[in-house]
Amino acid sequence: MKGVKVTEGGKKFAQAVVEVLELEGVKYMFGHPGEQILPFYETLRRSNIKHILMRHEQGAAHAADAYARISGKFGVCIASAGPGALNLTMGVATAYKDSVPLLVITGDVPSAMKGCDAFQEVDTSTVFEPITIRSSNIKNPEDGILKLKEAIELIRQNKTGPVHLSIPRDVWDEKIDYSKVKEVILPDQMDAEELNENIGQAIKLLEKAQRPLIIAGAGIFWSKSAEKLSNFVDKNKIPVSTTYHARGIFPDDNPLFLGMIGVRGTEASQFAGKNADIILALGARLSERTMTGVGPCRIIQVNLDKKSLKGDINIEEDVGAFLDRVVDLNVRDSSNWLDELAEYARYYEIDTSFDDVPVKPQRAIKEILDAAEDSIVVDDAGSHTTWVTLLQKIKEPGTFIFSGGFAPMGYAIPASVGAALAKPGKTVVVIVGDGGFQMTLQELATISELKLPVTVCLLNNSSLGIIKQWQKMHYGDTYQVELQNPDFTKLAESYGIKAIRLNSPGEIYPAVKKAVELGKPYFIEVVVDKDEEVPLPSWFIK
Repeated sequence: MKGVKVTEGGKKFAQAVVEVLELEGVKYMFGHPGEQILPFYETLRRSNIKHILMRHEQGAAHAADAYARISGKFGVCIASAGPGALNLTMGVATAYKDSVPLLVITGDVPSAMKGCDAFQEVDTSTVFEPITIRSSNIKNPEDGILKLKEAIELIRQNKTGPVHLSIPRDVWDEKIDYSKVKEVILPDQMDAEELNENIGQAIKLLEKAQRPLIIAGAGIFWSKSAEKLSNFVDKNKIPVSTTYHARGIFPDDNPLFLGMIGVRGTEASQFAGKNADIILALGARLSERTMTGVGPCRIIQVNLDKKSLKGDINIEEDVGAFLDRVVDLNVRDSSNWLDELAEYARYYEIDTSFDDVPVKPQRAIKEILDAAEDSIVVDDAGSHTTWVTLLQKIKEPGTFIFSGGFAPMGYAIPASVGAALAKPGKTVVVIVGDGGFQMTLQELATISELKLPVTVCLLNNSSLGIIKQWQKMHYGDTYQVELQNPDFTKLAESYGIKAIRLNSPGEIYPAVKKAVELGKPYFIEVVVDKDEEVPLPSWFIK
């Protein structure tokens, strides 16, 4: 069995880092090698950690992000100094906006050259500071191990988000003196007295509420508290809406579930948000997209991330621990409120029965989702995203991912790599547009090389559809949104992936079903109507 061993005369820092990661159970590291991190890669060669060679550093960050979202563990990505480090930033920012735990390691120029405008030198720590919960320049091996252990402890405490370490080339080869490694000390949380007082106020508000609403966020997933939420809701009969990233946290078929809230939210959730007198936000950061259409009310917010707290009563605590504290609420009868909410349709009624050619995108999405019923679905950013949001029913957490907070085009292809590795034996279906696909298509090489069970479904409307729609709405005309595309099927085949092009709606379900059942890399292009627009909610049209 492979594993890092201590060399004669002491342990090098690179060895110490790998050993810590092995002890933490890290199985995969997503990255791209470079000159300033070669000592680490040489150590990684002899470790039990499998390195996944991505074709671009952005792809490494997206793959690590998806691995974390599906597995519930932290993802690890690595890049060299300068260009390599900066290429990671798109993916790291994506993880930061969605509070996904990542360990981000970048190389740096040798310590003696720092500040001398050396080759590939950039102040990496400063670059990463606004898109991580912590970004550190490592000065020596002892400092590095301390910062690494602090990063892992932050993640263990559900302080979710990326943590970045910038490590100079020479530090990797230096010997570590463990007697000089300081004790891990993390920032204090809300003091117990203030916490208990706030929880007491929250309980009083909830017990008096006439029109309560729970907004469930992805923090419930990271705290592994989905079952606690279900029990709390069933006992207290409080309706639940979710953020985009929390879809699947609460069962879609529970009569107390109202659907997603905010932009693209359901009519029932929007009505509840507008008319609730008390909102209990659990593990949600309450972004403007979530709070769109929410009326004036008192907000109780439970979140471990202090920077996200913006409620009337703020509780800096793990969601699961909070639910344990409030399990015996004595809430008012809110049956009238529940009856009122029941009158609203839980989902938009979307007609998908079109047999048109070119295929209507909503019909294509419906066929794909039906065929991918038991797969992990990875959604990219684009006009198709709206159709996926409106049509998909999610059975359980960890079966659907989308980079909603930052929403970069090109997320889905590299993310599918991490998703597939996170759940061995589970198939992955990617839904991507022709615009987003061409931003990270090189990761087809990784999918092919690893023979991953990934089916890529590309909806080709030869345009940047949602931008085109917005241009027409606001300016009456379009500009620079039409795409002259290559032959996508030949492109996929050049990577060694079986590829087909579909032009009629009846072909889609059987083709996707066959691809999923094969459990191998597969590429399906669906030519869709380039003029079909997505429905926009009335409260979102300005």
